[in-house]
Amino acid sequence: MTVLLAGLCTVDVVQRVAEIPAPGEKVQSLSVLVAAGGPATNAAVTVAALGGEATLLTVLGAHPLAALARADLEACGVRVVDLDPSRTAPPAVSAVTVRDHDGERTVVSRNAAAIPLVGESWSLPVGESRVSAVLVDGHHPDVALSVARWARERDVPVVLDAGSWKPVLDELLPLVDIAACSAHFHAPAPGLHERGVPTVITTAGPSPVRWSARGESGEVAVPVVAARDTLGAGDVWHGALAYAVGRCHDVPGLIGFANDVAAERVRHEGPRSWTTAVRGLGMGVR
Repeated sequence: MTVLLAGLCTVDVVQRVAEIPAPGEKVQSLSVLVAAGGPATNAAVTVAALGGEATLLTVLGAHPLAALARADLEACGVRVVDLDPSRTAPPAVSAVTVRDHDGERTVVSRNAAAIPLVGESWSLPVGESRVSAVLVDGHHPDVALSVARWARERDVPVVLDAGSWKPVLDELLPLVDIAACSAHFHAPAPGLHERGVPTVITTAGPSPVRWSARGESGEVAVPVVAARDTLGAGDVWHGALAYAVGRCHDVPGLIGFANDVAAERVRHEGPRSWTTAVRGLGMGVR
């Protein structure tokens, strides 16, 4: 089965350092890696690593930097649908610094702010009946709405990666089945359930993940691990959740699975070294 993921793709330049530099300070990095990044993109890499079929709808274009991201995603087994392949401007670039001893990171990114709307003209390179879930991150608003409406018409569950409030969410939230929010996400009134979202989940790093659905609520503990790299851990969590949604309908079970995958990610240094460690985890989702 295929998970359809729609949203941001960046080129991440990741430097590992002994300590994050203070303002005005220069430091020597311990390593430098370049990889594709962004919420939907990292989630797509996760789906593929777990053994699923991942199709990413995004904007990359024809700039030489875009080729770096495209090659990385191809190596990860992610199918890319570029919604603006003739675009000559560079893709969004993220400058990432990861502290060596605990994996904490800083990120400076342009995100999708400079990318124009691309309309609803996209085609799915797989049969519609093969799509088990959709994930949107809201970074390309018109794309997120188009994909969510497409999924709603076909009873395909829609997962929202809600990292921060975006104006498109006023229209998007009524189309969402699961809103998976970061602890920093705050929506203006009314609340997410009142806006039509059946299931709301909130992550908070190593703290328990809270959820509410159909009048029930609870929390699921996060495994305690020695963190080596937290870059993209939340995106990995969302990708694992989207992978499991079409296979499991128990909310605590979905969260527990996503927690385990994200915990495995933070054990490993670098944007891709963790992928081989999670390959067997996807077999356990029922």
